[in-house]
Amino acid sequence: MDELHLQVPGEKLENLVPGEQIPGFEELVGASAGLKRVLAAIEKVAATDSTVLILGETGTGKELVANAIHRRSHRAARPMVKLNCAAIPESLVASELFGHERGAFTGAVERRIGRFEMAHQSSLFLDEVGELPLDTQVALLRVLQEREFERVGGTRSIRSDARLIAATNQDLRQAAQDRRFRTDLFYRLNVFPITVPPLRERREDIPMLVEYLVARCGERIGKKIERIDQGALSLLVEYNWPGNIRELQNVIERGAILAENGTWRVEPSALGIRSESFPETNVLEQHERELIESALAETKGRIAGRNGAAARLRLPASTLASKIRALQIDKYQYRSI
Repeated sequence: MDELHLQVPGEKLENLVPGEQIPGFEELVGASAGLKRVLAAIEKVAATDSTVLILGETGTGKELVANAIHRRSHRAARPMVKLNCAAIPESLVASELFGHERGAFTGAVERRIGRFEMAHQSSLFLDEVGELPLDTQVALLRVLQEREFERVGGTRSIRSDARLIAATNQDLRQAAQDRRFRTDLFYRLNVFPITVPPLRERREDIPMLVEYLVARCGERIGKKIERIDQGALSLLVEYNWPGNIRELQNVIERGAILAENGTWRVEPSALGIRSESFPETNVLEQHERELIESALAETKGRIAGRNGAAARLRLPASTLASKIRALQIDKYQYRSI
């Protein structure tokens, strides 16, 4: 057998089979034990108003889990409000979360509504919550405890009935011990933790994910793809996926664009597969490490934002985060430089 024939996604919740899309769990495709634990946790917590902390490596699908929690909650009629804490300059994070009054700071020419106000009677998803500045962590803790806040530059207390869902790829417990994250805020966020396993720990889900993503991508780009090359599929199952599902999505799209005769396939070079036995690989890796460490030193460990290391290296922040993890670089050592 050289090819895998695509199946049309079904709609049954009780039987997980390749290619199925489960109602309420859109894009959370698979039947591994790890994914089933995640789905079970979503089922239990979605109907409550409890704060949820989603843990997992970059690209594992933490935002998809947040979407599923919101869609299965009683707040689903209102859109979920989102904020990537690492993508906002530290000086503007408080304004993004709580809003600001006109004249609160230079450039505040009019009143602005913050994400907590927008998320009233809905859900607020804070991605990369571990990147919040310490002073903003204090304000966030107050909102979680008292359900009220003031806009930046304002004096009137505003109440918000927003359900908080946070996500991080950091070890917040360790960050709290290192005094990079408030211990009291960690405990307030850690009411109901959900850990999303990396793709390398749920390899049995990869054929299902590939089938689903190829079908969806083919439809999006207007290309009829009926088969998946079995050799390519085996390659994907064996690959370690440092970028997790986000990396898989990129590989799928590239292969869909290049697909011919209705067959999806991918070459090993598209995965950047390298062997430590090649000395030139070590040279390139060392050069990459030096560039990243230099950028982190210049930005004092900041990855995202206009003045972050990702912008200096002209890389997406998520890609740089994956490279830092793969090269085992400690970005926090540069924050004190």
